[in-house]
Amino acid sequence: MVRIGYTMMTEQAGPRELVQHVVRAEKVGFDFSVTSDHYFPWLRSQGHAPYAWSVLGAAAQATSRIPLMTYVTCPTFRYHPAVVAQKAATVQLLSEGRFRLGLGAGENLNEHVVGGGWPSADVRHARLREAVEIIRALLHGGHVTRHGEHFDVESAKLWDLPDQPPPLGIAVSGEQSCELAGQLADLVIATEPKAGLVEAFERHGGHGKPRVGQVPVCYDTDRDAAVARAHDQFRWFGCGWKVNSELPHPDSFAQATQFVTPEDVAGAIACGDDPEVFVEAVRPFVDAGFTEVALVQIGGEAQEPFLDWSAKTLLPALHDALD
Repeated sequence: MVRIGYTMMTEQAGPRELVQHVVRAEKVGFDFSVTSDHYFPWLRSQGHAPYAWSVLGAAAQATSRIPLMTYVTCPTFRYHPAVVAQKAATVQLLSEGRFRLGLGAGENLNEHVVGGGWPSADVRHARLREAVEIIRALLHGGHVTRHGEHFDVESAKLWDLPDQPPPLGIAVSGEQSCELAGQLADLVIATEPKAGLVEAFERHGGHGKPRVGQVPVCYDTDRDAAVARAHDQFRWFGCGWKVNSELPHPDSFAQATQFVTPEDVAGAIACGDDPEVFVEAVRPFVDAGFTEVALVQIGGEAQEPFLDWSAKTLLPALHDALD
């Protein structure tokens, strides 16, 4: 049985609205939720980027059932891993055990703001490995002192620890990140429905662990309006992570996607109100071996209609077709 999730996309809605949306997602029956963790939106037209961890704290108090998860937090530039561990422990306590900490090597878009430069992918993965080791050590209690290649931790200790540490997920896009996730993560995260990513994760130690994917969709009773909104706010999606991780600013994404047409977007993202089209957008993840798929409804102002439609039509259709 595949679990269907809802995405609080911080790039397209303000903090109060994000909490309202996840409360509604819980009520209509989504199985879990995920939250992006951005400093910038991908494109100016999205228009938002509140602090994800404040949103998570509010969401933990406003909901009672739906699991929460970062999708994903970079613990190596904007945030020191010791601080990420403290934040994760606190959200796990506030949510009474409903939190999972999704981690990744980050994007220049969000991490450039602290002025540390943007190294190669090899260095970013080395930093992520070291950060995950620090986070795990702190979440398991006791004082941690570590002087590594990339991070120093001096007699750190978390004073408010949950009974069970939040599971750690690692985002993957290739063999190197799959090896890291297989060795260190409790679950794997991806935005591409590639069976090879699941196979590599399992080969490196991830057999039997949850596999969480994510897919953008754009519901609207007017399909042309849905296509226009998806093109306006989400045309960056097709660039791939080798590009998306490197560009430093929303204007860079606008320039990189200036020749992407609405037809290109409509061919890659489910748009309109035909539930079968949305089912077929999710199916490749299921066929690739993913156990959970989070939907991203494009457009901050379009969340309530999407959630209403999900309750009546989409969620039943997905479960009928995919379970």
